[in-house]
Amino acid sequence: MPVPLYQSKAEFFRTLGHPVRIRVLELLGDGPLAVRDLLADVDIEASSLSQQLAVLRRAGIVVSYRDGAAVMYALAGPDVAAVMHAARRFLTDMIASQAQLLDVLSDAETEESAPVGH
Repeated sequence: MPVPLYQSKAEFFRTLGHPVRIRVLELLGDGPLAVRDLLADVDIEASSLSQQLAVLRRAGIVVSYRDGAAVMYALAGPDVAAVMHAARRFLTDMIASQAQLLDVLSDAETEESAPVGH
């Protein structure tokens, strides 16, 4: 029996649910990178990065290949970058809405605390 789509989606998002994996996907959004370049930008131990890359590779989210002596990683397709961009837009809009609400609440508090003149 095939796995329901909602379960596959949940597994996909669980795979994305680690800050290092998200950072790697953001970096790979600009194009393939060698492991040494990822290590320089992610700032974790090589063994930890290797584990996180293996999770992404097993899930089919990234692919790896050799370029001479370097092991390169790339996004498995453009949709991965689109998901990262969509998440950024969503979070930006959410934070902007919260900032607007904070402004409204601050203005209301200022009005309530202002002395009432007769």
